Amino acid sequence: MTTETPYILVLYYSRTGQTAEMAQQIARGVARVTGIDARLRCVPPVSPDTDASLPAVPDEGAPYASKADLQHCAGLAIGSPTRFGNMAAPLKHFLDSTGDLWLSGALSGKPASTFTSTGSLHGGQETTLLTMMIPLLHHGMLLCGVPYSEKALNETSTGGTPYGPSHWAGTGQPKGLSDTEKTICQSLGQRLANFALKLQ
Repeated sequence: MTTETPYILVLYYSRTGQTAEMAQQIARGVARVTGIDARLRCVPPVSPDTDASLPAVPDEGAPYASKADLQHCAGLAIGSPTRFGNMAAPLKHFLDSTGDLWLSGALSGKPASTFTSTGSLHGGQETTLLTMMIPLLHHGMLLCGVPYSEKALNETSTGGTPYGPSHWAGTGQPKGLSDTEKTICQSLGQRLANFALKLQ
């Protein structure tokens, strides 16, 4: 039996920083809950190179995720910018490597959620969130969204959905998160942490 504090793994890919900012806000929500931590991890970009072309440790931001980070989490939030209404290839590449965790049932029964950032307001936020849920369902995870009891869902004029937090970054100079987007991210983190503790 381990005495390590349980943690929510906030796992993401971010190219221009907006998804990373969302991950940090979700971690802030997790931090509101006593008895559980947030662990921020990212995934590296992918390329057609057949040899490793990036350092093993990123130059800045969260460390790269390992499968052990995923295996031992008490709950999971995964985030990605939208790519044609779906998650970006680097996050998909990482998830595609988790067949052994699927076979062992390591993630079964743990709560999970998704979050995304898009350039255009109607650029596939909801389809990205929903398609990111599919591998989580295959792992037997329990999906956690944002209920409409979170008032920010009714107040937002940017991003935010009941399927999970979202952010409208814009197509020019990327916009930072709005106050309502931050609130929705933090609400999701807190909700996920509470569920994880109840399910342990």
